Amino acid sequence: MDDYLQAGERRAYALGNRGPLRFLDDGTPHPDALAAYWKHGFYVFENALGDAELEDLTTELAGLLARAPVGPDSDRDRHGRRAFGDAFTTPVFVFGKPLSDPYGGTDANFGRHPAKMSEPVPAPDAPAHTLYFVNGILQVMDSCLRLYGHPKLLRLTEAINGADFAPFGDSIWIKEPGLGTSVAWHQDGTTHWDHPRWDEGIHGFNFMAQLYPTTPENALWVVPGSHKRGKIDIKTEVQANGGDRLPDAVPMLCCPGDVAICNRQALHGSFANTSPARRVSIVFGFHRLDAVRNVEKRRQNGDTVVYDDARIRQRSRVIQVAIDARAQRFPDETPYRYQPFVGDEDDNRWNEHTRRTVLRDYNLLNLGI
Repeated sequence: MDDYLQAGERRAYALGNRGPLRFLDDGTPHPDALAAYWKHGFYVFENALGDAELEDLTTELAGLLARAPVGPDSDRDRHGRRAFGDAFTTPVFVFGKPLSDPYGGTDANFGRHPAKMSEPVPAPDAPAHTLYFVNGILQVMDSCLRLYGHPKLLRLTEAINGADFAPFGDSIWIKEPGLGTSVAWHQDGTTHWDHPRWDEGIHGFNFMAQLYPTTPENALWVVPGSHKRGKIDIKTEVQANGGDRLPDAVPMLCCPGDVAICNRQALHGSFANTSPARRVSIVFGFHRLDAVRNVEKRRQNGDTVVYDDARIRQRSRVIQVAIDARAQRFPDETPYRYQPFVGDEDDNRWNEHTRRTVLRDYNLLNLGI
């Protein structure tokens, strides 16, 4: 495994898909970064977050986790207080067994993780469960809401998905040292593989903001260029390889404050974190409007929902509220102008009213394709 990790690290740094988040004089992202993204399916923007924002995110997350339940069946935090999160429709905190693969080989997430990852044996004194996922982050962490309105990231989003881009969803993935669960190899997209206008960007992308250094041991691994291949027979590919160490994959190596962008069609996954280093990735994604408008999506429970204009509009309000929340925290920045809400900014200011009417359970309206 050490040889595999070291070889992957060398391949990752040789790709040439990392650098600062740069823009041309006309405000468009530097074409070299866009070309590398479309070639490899991911790119690491170095030092995209300032020190103040990184401190806000790290501090607020620590406070949130201190109020999390001690396990999946507990309503108490580690201090014996009533745990946070029971007021929301969707559970805020998700737990798994240490070093396990919660999704591989199951029907979860529409069965898109068909091949189970290896599961190392945790230490004898390991807890029964480890927290690995935080849901609905824009309603539970104001710093995440402000990150969602980052003007440079939204300008990049516009360059890729158009000025009328629509949201996807968001979360925080946590891999605690010696405990963090794996995520089996998968492609995020589920609905558009046979779409008549399929292309390598139809399922959108995710940003991944990093709070701690990522290493080959705890990083997300991506198969470069796999976003161009259409729907991949992952189980057959893993079986043909003789195991979960796919030979062409590379780790997404980042420093604190880096923000990676990853195509949702890229084949990616991560190994259980047996290392002493923690990883925390704040993930949020966006779509092209024409990729989600009027899509009929089957839910995991078998029901269907239609992404009509009213649903898209209400979910997209979160973007405009986030832009205003960021402007209040960072008044020296030039806010992004989100085209669908030009002229409607006053109805989407960040205040206690929009906290109740826009952010409360906003994630029930996520646009997953």
